[in-house]
Amino acid sequence: MTHDDTRTIRIGSGQGFWGDDLEAPVRQVHDGPLDYLMMDYLAEVTMSIMQKQRNRRPEAGFARDFPPLMERIFEACVEKGVRVVTNAGGVNPEGCGAELVEAGRAAGVSGKARVGVVTGDGLMDRLDELLEAGHELRHMETGEPLAAVRDRVQSANAYIGAGPIVEALEAGADVVVTGRSTDTALTYAPMMHEFGWSPEDHHRLAHGVVAGHINECGAQASGGNALVDWWTMPAMERVGFPLIEAHPDGSFVVTKHDGTGGRVSRPVVTEQLLYEMGDPSDYITPDVVADLTGLELEEVGPDRVRVSGVQGRPATDFLKVSIAYSDGYKAVGTLVYAWPDAAAKARSAERILRARLDRLGLTFDEIRCELVGWDATHGHLAGEPPADIPEVQLRFAVRSRERESVERFTREIAPLVLTGPPSVTGFAGGRPRAQEIMAFWPALIRKEAVRPHLNVEILEV
Repeated sequence: MTHDDTRTIRIGSGQGFWGDDLEAPVRQVHDGPLDYLMMDYLAEVTMSIMQKQRNRRPEAGFARDFPPLMERIFEACVEKGVRVVTNAGGVNPEGCGAELVEAGRAAGVSGKARVGVVTGDGLMDRLDELLEAGHELRHMETGEPLAAVRDRVQSANAYIGAGPIVEALEAGADVVVTGRSTDTALTYAPMMHEFGWSPEDHHRLAHGVVAGHINECGAQASGGNALVDWWTMPAMERVGFPLIEAHPDGSFVVTKHDGTGGRVSRPVVTEQLLYEMGDPSDYITPDVVADLTGLELEEVGPDRVRVSGVQGRPATDFLKVSIAYSDGYKAVGTLVYAWPDAAAKARSAERILRARLDRLGLTFDEIRCELVGWDATHGHLAGEPPADIPEVQLRFAVRSRERESVERFTREIAPLVLTGPPSVTGFAGGRPRAQEIMAFWPALIRKEAVRPHLNVEILEV
């Protein structure tokens, strides 16, 4: 394909996490011009949830609300030429792709659309082979080899970059669904495709990474969750999600559709840039290492912030791996205590419950108790609650490697309604339930162990 060096493309954010506003992508498609819609569904905890779902039902393991959403907007996307890029595939991109085909047919776009499915990021089936080949997958913080928890591993996925997404776009995919793609690649892969950037265009790619970092959290870059002047954000009930107006040289403008709520400003974009940021000179992705220390932000109009000055260096030889493993069980129970002496009652209930657990001979790896409404956010820094606090929620949580201990705890909190301090309210939903804990194990793996196994399949709708 030929590339226009003057062309601008608009890449809109449609989801910042699994469970985000499902009307946001609909607004992005219908409220103004758009070339690409990226939707970021994944986080480490999300992968764990999806794996637990697939363990129960093999056909699950992806964002189940994504295909019905696409059914709503598929026809409009095809008519307007909006291409969708998402990591909604989770730990089962093939299953997601199959449901997307059915969604497209239900939306009436049969023969008019293609779905690209990227697989190969999943390492679970190859894990023993990789370990035997010398890939120790050591924990990035502790240095411990994965062998220490191998028998409890439930999922393992490499964070892949833009390459397979670009391949799918070049093959004509109108919707590209991946597994554990990096959040940022969902935005800069379309830039690579449209502008013909090579893997050696480090400075341009680094700009794309920053564009992806701004886009990845949805409305957090357009006024949502903003600390600066949050009370002045207009029409947040219909907040406009961010758009990236990208240029071939890598520079871009952050904006949103006219007439939508929220605000795109230098302070708001700055807050998003700082989100989850470690060393700003060393932002590592599978395709490039970005240096943000020379980044410049300039307000160039209402709800328009221009970003430039990002530098890039060659990528490392490694990919990050997200591993989930079983780490015991937990249960959380709550009781609400009302004035007078709300906090004192809650603390008394805590003492009673701890004593009963001790009497039963139950041991736990961790017990945590907090007063929601007083110290749940700031812990001991909150100090002592005032005597006249109107109400508090006692939240009592336990965790243990032994499910039986956690199950026994779940039967002890409800009796406090009649056998503990007075004025309990807000106890609903029955006793708490034991939940399996999926812990996160971050590791590195050499790229050559993953890239040959990546695959792109194009499905006709």
